[in-house]
Amino acid sequence: WSPELSSDLYRIDGWGAPYFTVNSSGDISVRPHGTDTLPHQEIDLLKVVKKASDPIKTGGLGLQLPLVVRFPDVLKNRLESLQSAFDYAVQSEGYEAHYQGVYPVKCNQDRFVVEDIVKFGSGFRFGLEAGSKPELLLAMSSLCKGSSEGLLVCNGFKDAEYISLALVARKLQLNTVIVLEQEEELDLVIDISRKMAVQPVIGLRAKLRTKHSGHFGSTSGEKGKFGLTTTQILRVVRKLKESGMLDCLQLLHFHIGSQIPSTELLADGVGEAAQVYSELVRLGAGMKFIDIGGGLGIDYDGTKSSDSDVSVGYGLQDYASTVVQAVRFVCDRKNVKHPVICSESGRAIVSHHSVLIFEAVSSTTTRSQELSSMSLHSFVEKLNDDARADYRNLSAAAIRGEYDTCMLYADQLKQRCVDQFKDGNLDMEQLAAVDAVCDFVSKAIGAS
Repeated sequence: WSPELSSDLYRIDGWGAPYFTVNSSGDISVRPHGTDTLPHQEIDLLKVVKKASDPIKTGGLGLQLPLVVRFPDVLKNRLESLQSAFDYAVQSEGYEAHYQGVYPVKCNQDRFVVEDIVKFGSGFRFGLEAGSKPELLLAMSSLCKGSSEGLLVCNGFKDAEYISLALVARKLQLNTVIVLEQEEELDLVIDISRKMAVQPVIGLRAKLRTKHSGHFGSTSGEKGKFGLTTTQILRVVRKLKESGMLDCLQLLHFHIGSQIPSTELLADGVGEAAQVYSELVRLGAGMKFIDIGGGLGIDYDGTKSSDSDVSVGYGLQDYASTVVQAVRFVCDRKNVKHPVICSESGRAIVSHHSVLIFEAVSSTTTRSQELSSMSLHSFVEKLNDDARADYRNLSAAAIRGEYDTCMLYADQLKQRCVDQFKDGNLDMEQLAAVDAVCDFVSKAIGAS
């Protein structure tokens, strides 16, 4: 056995790169600065856990498992990588505005996480997104120490107290945007802002026709739960115009869904949103920002597949370039000034930066039954013609040493036997016997 085999077995270079790897000792090693990590900066996770869990009298911290180990430098690197990807896309595409992200605090509300993001992101105008009153208070407290240009995006259901709090944030010189998710919220915003003598900055969430069909896309599409339809958007614009507040409408927000699987779907959604943005400009709104929501996916299993709910078929730079290209194409065609691009990436920022360590208290092993030649003969006799043919083909392939073919016929044999069992034509002992045959084949092939 070797560290290289461990790395291959757990596919760590697929899901963990560039932050996790297997070191020469065979332990998980953390690279806090990603690809820029120097050899002496790597952190052996086993040593960290040993230091944390060893008794105090032997120099440890005396902590009990489970533990959450955080790596703030990984968080910093993720923020910088996201910003760099968009900066490169803006420059290479000749885009005439900039990118500034916001972190949705619902993704991880830990105080240290939020404060680190504000601190690390202040140099490039990184802000926060809140979806409830407690989150808004948390975001206000944190952003007081952040960039004055960082956005405080107020999403979620809004009652009078929420809107009043958001307007107080604006009085505190925070760059606050109240995003309308329901049409009736507009009346509250107009009424309360006049009472408080605060000029609000308003955004609206559009319910796009583009739909993310995966596990995380249930809130997307025109029948999704959140956002305003085309008809509702037009009514909001008309009411703002009648109130003399159309210049307050400055941001368009949408959300296709988390874990967007492909750049094709992303380009489709962003392109549709850019059309809506351009129409709002045409109608006289004071538009400045397009907020593409979340959706930047994480390759959890390392397969780089766009057909999986736990993987994505693109990288960080692909994502940024797709977004910038889609917005620029529509705005140039409509002769509209390029908006500031904003995104609400949560999992893509924080997923790699913490590790849960827990103790394995037991293990399960699978032991197949032993098959004698007599019981094997009895097993074969009970098979139907198709299953018996699979067994003969399996035997012939084994004699020829064609191991891939062996596995193919073993899988077919098992499936036919399962079907026979479901139909009541095979008993439980026979079903266990086919498991034993297939396990024996698998182990024999693995050993060779």
